[in-house]
Amino acid sequence: MHLILDIAWTHIAGRGRQTVVAIVGVAVGVGFSIAMAALMQGGQDDFVRQLVDTMPHVEVSDEQRSARRQPAEDVFEVAAISGLRPRDDRRGIINPTAAQSWLDEWIPGRFAATLHAEGVIRYSGREVGAVVIGIDPEREASVSPIVEDFREGSFAALTAGGNNVVIGDTMASRLGAGLGDTITAVSSEGLTRNFKIVGLFHTGTTARDEGEAYVLQKNAQILSNRPNAINRISIKLDDPNAAPTIARRVEAELGYKAVAWQEANESILEALVVRNIIMYTVVAAIMLVAGFGIFNIISTITHEKARDIAIMKSLGFSEADMRRLFVLEGLAIGGAGSLLGWALGFSITYALSLVHFEIAATGQEMTRLPIAWSMLHYLIATASAVGSAAVAGYLPARRAAHLNPVDIIRGAT
Repeated sequence: MHLILDIAWTHIAGRGRQTVVAIVGVAVGVGFSIAMAALMQGGQDDFVRQLVDTMPHVEVSDEQRSARRQPAEDVFEVAAISGLRPRDDRRGIINPTAAQSWLDEWIPGRFAATLHAEGVIRYSGREVGAVVIGIDPEREASVSPIVEDFREGSFAALTAGGNNVVIGDTMASRLGAGLGDTITAVSSEGLTRNFKIVGLFHTGTTARDEGEAYVLQKNAQILSNRPNAINRISIKLDDPNAAPTIARRVEAELGYKAVAWQEANESILEALVVRNIIMYTVVAAIMLVAGFGIFNIISTITHEKARDIAIMKSLGFSEADMRRLFVLEGLAIGGAGSLLGWALGFSITYALSLVHFEIAATGQEMTRLPIAWSMLHYLIATASAVGSAAVAGYLPARRAAHLNPVDIIRGAT
């Protein structure tokens, strides 16, 4: 084996320029594959993190997933009813106190009950359609991402006395209102109530910033003429990945539709899986192209060293030894290129992590490219490179192993 390694080194070193080109080709492929994987994985992780942080892990609504079984279906075996929709129930979640007590006993996290009511916000002759959300400020602060997005005021200001409201800064801008001004909320039932603006928030999500207004739960119940009602329960879990299991248990017990964040964003998560498949397919294609360079140099060596191969086989080297010799040459080029590619990939990834830019629309001072530092990216790129190198070395090695030493030494074609 030691002799085969010496011969392999002699072959590679004897074609220095071609060897360097092949190694650089592998290194560039590995380096850019690592950087691309880090950037795309970082973007995906950042996107999923925002999904998890900005929405409830489980949301229970006063809807039912399917219509109740009809009496006719129990009486007549041949009865089949389709197209039924669960009826709207203005009572919201029935017996909300018992439901919340049950959740308090076992939920591994926090939750907040709310009442969502459609309405219109008016001020100084202007009006904006909005969802008026009745909350318990203390519980809402434990589950809502908005607590970190207040420009002025907070949820706690709702309990300062009087009828108070917290709205998005975009809604305030459209109305021409500001902190301390009094706006009028009109419910879909035609009831009106005046509220003083005690807080402004900016989440960067247009639907929230111009379409949501938060008031005390009792005020929302009065405005919508639904005393003691709630129609949403938002749950934040200590482990977001447990959301599907929790949602199934809640729905089975309460009978109301409970949606985990994975279910709510199922199409997006499927798109991310497809994107990952595309990404690693591109990585494999890059490594395949780099493998052609290795195939070229090993093929050239087997062609130029045909007489040497014949002499070695006549001295007792087997076909397996010949295959091993040239596969080792391919692996050596692939391994050297991979190590150089690690350094290149780390350098590109680090440079990308330093890139920052400002987004004026969000008011953020600095935003960096999301980068994921993972050893898995290096291992996948290396495995692809070494695998391509092994295949690129084996193909000409197989041909060399089958050469007839007598024909070559005699100069036969």
